[in-house]
Amino acid sequence: MSTQEQDGLVELTSPPDDDALRNADLDPTPRSERTWNRWSLAALWVGMSVCVPTYVLAASLIKSGMNWWQAMLTILLGNLIVLVPMILCGHAGTRYGIPFPVFARAAFGTRGAHIPSLARALIACGWFGIQTFIGGQAMSQLIGLLWPAWHDLGGGGTFIGLSLPMWLAFLGFWLLNVVFVYKGTESIKWLENLAAPFLIVVGFALLWWAQSRAGGLGVILTRSQALVQGSRDMSSWTWFVQVFLPGLTAMVGFWATLSLNIPDFTRYCRSQREQLLGQLYGLPTTMLLFSFIGVAVTSATLILYGEAIWDPVELVVRMSRETGSTLLAVLAMLTLAVATLSTNIAANVVGPANSLASAFPRALDFRRGGLVAAAVGVLVCPWLLLDVYQAWLVSYSGLLGAVSGVLLADYWLVRRTELDLAGLYRSHGPYTYRRGFNPDAMLAMGVGVAVVLLGKLVPGLEFLFSGAWFSGFAASAAVYLARTRKA
Repeated sequence: MSTQEQDGLVELTSPPDDDALRNADLDPTPRSERTWNRWSLAALWVGMSVCVPTYVLAASLIKSGMNWWQAMLTILLGNLIVLVPMILCGHAGTRYGIPFPVFARAAFGTRGAHIPSLARALIACGWFGIQTFIGGQAMSQLIGLLWPAWHDLGGGGTFIGLSLPMWLAFLGFWLLNVVFVYKGTESIKWLENLAAPFLIVVGFALLWWAQSRAGGLGVILTRSQALVQGSRDMSSWTWFVQVFLPGLTAMVGFWATLSLNIPDFTRYCRSQREQLLGQLYGLPTTMLLFSFIGVAVTSATLILYGEAIWDPVELVVRMSRETGSTLLAVLAMLTLAVATLSTNIAANVVGPANSLASAFPRALDFRRGGLVAAAVGVLVCPWLLLDVYQAWLVSYSGLLGAVSGVLLADYWLVRRTELDLAGLYRSHGPYTYRRGFNPDAMLAMGVGVAVVLLGKLVPGLEFLFSGAWFSGFAASAAVYLARTRKA
């Protein structure tokens, strides 16, 4: 196999032939299929960012002790930070047309790449389950508005914490996700392009409703101070370590998974400029806007209903009862379902589908890998994870930071973005290392995770765990560079 390069894009002159490391979904994307422009990628980010977890994202920050503008600043800063590894990792996808599991082979080895790849996949499966559960809630409420007897099915009995209507809605929404998984990547692109403008319009409509009903945006933001639940008597250092740093880490951790497997999407981009601008236009702007809408609307509920309603599903039900408009409720629930579906498919299925296909290329392709990921998303009982998801974000972001440190140090500082594309698809080639594992990468990743755990175990080093992504990234990158330069 040989390669050719044009305009900074590299492709193989003939397809890979090592069946242990390739299948049709893992092979490099040919130039003829790299058709995404900046607006395709921006639409992808709008579709992924406008979802219920983004809407309630600021809630966890405000409840921990921030006011509204501190929460917004933390969200903006966190997304600008994670945008950097997003663009740097995305560079490899665009330049070589490869998905994340193949990109990881360069640093971790042809077999070692399975460790970070499958770890990322497991996390995405958990998120898939959470998003599917949220979408199922919206669908259940939607059916209940049209058919009130729906909520009485099963006589109020529960199984693993869910009633019969919730199980039926959850599994129904799960099947809807599976349809798009089966149809493949182009159907995902179609969904994101369709959902993005619709979701933006609905978001602004919700903000307009809030400010018009509650006396204006200034009144709403002033009242938002009542949402703060954390202690207001902390010292500056305590506030930094216990409120700001874990909050910022959670914001980075929110998309830390995508910062690894973003090559799964940028492999379809026309150029590096398109992938850079697409992510810049789509990610930080949408996350900030929709989080702000969540804070503003929730603050308005304090004025209108005398209590803070963070859950948009509950808010829609309240609005429907107040106005008597079933049509409004149906439209709102449909919006929630579309938002959840567009996020779930792109953010939580594509990555694990490719990871599983890479681990078992002879048995699984993208579709089969996606179906396995969807099944795992049910088995983790996602409704049990909702109450602890910020702590979960902080915890696993340490692992993701450690993997990112190795990947980016290897690709940008050691290899200077030069990879042997054909070698990534050979079992006995430049990325075989020792029986398929790169010991330096494994050691560096392990040290990164260990440093994060020190912050959990050693008094006085709590900031290492509070800033898990940052400490994991810095430690693993430093160790990897030291090992490779020594070699």
